[in-house]
Amino acid sequence: MVKKKPDKYLIPGEELEVLPNLLGIVNPQEIGRQEFIGFIKAQEYCIDRLEIETRFTLVYLLAIHKKALGRLYSFAGKLRTVNMSRGGFAFPAAHVLPQAMVIFESQMLQPLNNPFMESPEFIRCLARMHAELLYLHPFREGNGRTVRLFTNLISLKNCGVEVDFHLILENHKSAYIQAIQQSVVEDYSLMEELFSLALPF
Repeated sequence: MVKKKPDKYLIPGEELEVLPNLLGIVNPQEIGRQEFIGFIKAQEYCIDRLEIETRFTLVYLLAIHKKALGRLYSFAGKLRTVNMSRGGFAFPAAHVLPQAMVIFESQMLQPLNNPFMESPEFIRCLARMHAELLYLHPFREGNGRTVRLFTNLISLKNCGVEVDFHLILENHKSAYIQAIQQSVVEDYSLMEELFSLALPF
């Protein structure tokens, strides 16, 4: 009897190497390459269309994810429907995500659509949004890349520069992970410190 391969969609927290995908790719290196290409194209697409009138909403966030991973995954552009954890840290349960994202949009995103925000307040709001969104972990795959792209689009529109995530991930990765986990208790101070280092003002 042939043993059925476990479905990563149905196993919360399971980290199989390759998710079932629309192209039937089973090689981890190839799926990684295709995901990378998707995010590069999504970045170019979004930056080319960034305008003064652009407003950052939940719909916009979902569209980024769809643009990046729509060729690969049927769940692209949709909130996850499975519970997930990483390294013993549990992200919010899937059933609370729809309401949690509505609250997130109202409390974290709307302030960032204010074009007259001063630099210190902008850094504070951007860092809080970034940490909270990574903690919510809204997607089945591609959360970090989607959130970093989303964050940089907001930063580009508001002040013309990107957050230096290379600096954060290369030199402060442990603190970055800790900052995400501190969002559980609405403590965003560490992420604010990291963003102060990663933005040139």
